[in-house]
Amino acid sequence: MADDQGFRPDWAQKDFYAVLGVGKDASAADVKKAYKKLARDNHPDAHPDEPAKLEKFKQVAEAYDVVGDPDKRAKYDEMRQLYGSGGGFRGFGGGGGGAGGGSFNLDDLLGDRARGGGGGFGDMFGDLFGGGGAGGRRTQQQARRATKGADVETSATISFTDALDGVTISLRLTSDSACPTCSGTGGKPGTKPHICPECEGAGFVVQSMGGAFSINETCPACGGRQLVYDEKCPTCHGSGRGTSARTIQARIPAGVKDGQRIRLRGKGGAGEGGGPAGDLYVAVKVRPHRVFGRAGDNLTLDVPISFDEAALGAEVTVPTLGGAPVTLRLPAGTPNGRTFRVRGRGATKADGTRGDLLATVQVQVPAVLDQAAREAVEAYRAATADKPLRAGLFEEA
Repeated sequence: MADDQGFRPDWAQKDFYAVLGVGKDASAADVKKAYKKLARDNHPDAHPDEPAKLEKFKQVAEAYDVVGDPDKRAKYDEMRQLYGSGGGFRGFGGGGGGAGGGSFNLDDLLGDRARGGGGGFGDMFGDLFGGGGAGGRRTQQQARRATKGADVETSATISFTDALDGVTISLRLTSDSACPTCSGTGGKPGTKPHICPECEGAGFVVQSMGGAFSINETCPACGGRQLVYDEKCPTCHGSGRGTSARTIQARIPAGVKDGQRIRLRGKGGAGEGGGPAGDLYVAVKVRPHRVFGRAGDNLTLDVPISFDEAALGAEVTVPTLGGAPVTLRLPAGTPNGRTFRVRGRGATKADGTRGDLLATVQVQVPAVLDQAAREAVEAYRAATADKPLRAGLFEEA
């Protein structure tokens, strides 16, 4: 069981030298040589159907990550000498006998750190493995392998009505995937891989940042795969990547606006090494409607009316989108451009309610008048001749 910092006591019983098959006084060159041989003999890419090889490879990688690093190795040796004199860690969970006939209580050692004290067992492993212990965590090599898939972007054009009500559409997507010829290895089928000479099978190279600082970078020669092939795959030319086409069903929510981007989680490119899939972003284009427009969550509608309807008042029937028509009651003297609000007949909002319909009246002037209409308009002009509309306008100007 791990403590609050993630430390697992069973690590204290691991003999990394024994895992690599070398003595504790082995030189750095001998350690590296042993690691390369074991990594080559047990690499999962070379033995895909042998779980025992995979487990051995993980143990070897973990061991080399410690004793292959001079600083980590010094701390590891110090820990072994202090607590086990070579690996005999006893007394876990109580007052069992320790090295040299003494005794220690692991709970006390871990408690030092929990109480904020320095120098505890957890501190030592925190320094050794980088942070609050490596228990239950993947090795650095495995962590690099588990990567999230790429995000994918596409576009879709839907009707005005579908944008208001929501719609499920089919999308044809093309994205990166493992090369179908080499299954992502990058090598020509039938050829065998060998340990990458650039990173010596580590999958990463150390980049010096000056002074005592350095960082690990993915090996440029093998791309982190640790193995290389003398003959590259003729399809992907060694990249291990290909393309795949698929069709998915995507739900466009009600009320989506023109130009809005919809995020569909987990619908993007496939992850690598057990990592999650990326996301799909759909840019929505909405075709305009012949009659209705849109202003936020409201629908807009221009309603043509005649001069007499505006002057005398009238009841005008107007359509709604997807519903029954409604009647606007225009009061006498309605000006051109006045907007009437019909509540609840607009677009669907995020909370499920609907916006309003905004109907704006437009007074229409006939281009041609018949004789009767002309006489009526002339009579109206004569009746209002003593009430000029522009009286005083020029004087004030």
